[in-house]
Amino acid sequence: MRVNGKIRAREVRVIGPDGKQLGVFLLNEALNLARQHGVDLVEISANAVPPVCRIIEIGKFRYELAKKEKESRKHQHASTVKEVQLSPRIDPHDLGIKVQHAINFLCEDMKVKVALKFRGREMAHTEVGFEVINKFIELITPFGHPDFQPKLVGRAINLMISPLPRAKRAKNPRAADAELHEPDVDHDEDDDAEAKTEKPHAAAPAKAKVPVNEQPATGGLNNPFSGLEIK
Repeated sequence: MRVNGKIRAREVRVIGPDGKQLGVFLLNEALNLARQHGVDLVEISANAVPPVCRIIEIGKFRYELAKKEKESRKHQHASTVKEVQLSPRIDPHDLGIKVQHAINFLCEDMKVKVALKFRGREMAHTEVGFEVINKFIELITPFGHPDFQPKLVGRAINLMISPLPRAKRAKNPRAADAELHEPDVDHDEDDDAEAKTEKPHAAAPAKAKVPVNEQPATGGLNNPFSGLEIK
């Protein structure tokens, strides 16, 4: 992106601040015109003859570009298609896994293509395949809607599902389960801290010491004959 003095063309086609074309000017004239408006001269199409420049503040121009890129990425993400394959004899558990995959894609604003393929003699009972498809549609109804009714094309039933708008779409159950199973806060450390801050129990009063000269002369031992009278 060339701005102001970095533009190399001799003549440029100028677009004014209001988005209207002002005509072809010499580069110096275009620069002077941008200075009069107190903004920049930005080259927006270098391959054109002559190159196209716009009179606009460079910060505002970059903001507009970033905004357009963000919008284009949103549309590109919405056009992404993921495929889910089914079979007429699919196990109920496997069907639930396929449904969860489809829900994850729909919650990310992606389309889901469902293909149920018949093999061998399964073509003799296509009604079983339609029952599986209808069950699949019933399970994903809170998250998306079919673009058309299921169609049998060759040996497969095809279906395209588009995500519902965010305001009308149910919350992804997997995300809800993750919130419910968040680990609880561990209070053991708090309890230990409280236990450490508790006041210690009052110690038992110490026994008064008797001076040695006031203690009975028992030789330091209890004399079993101290109460015996000798005649």
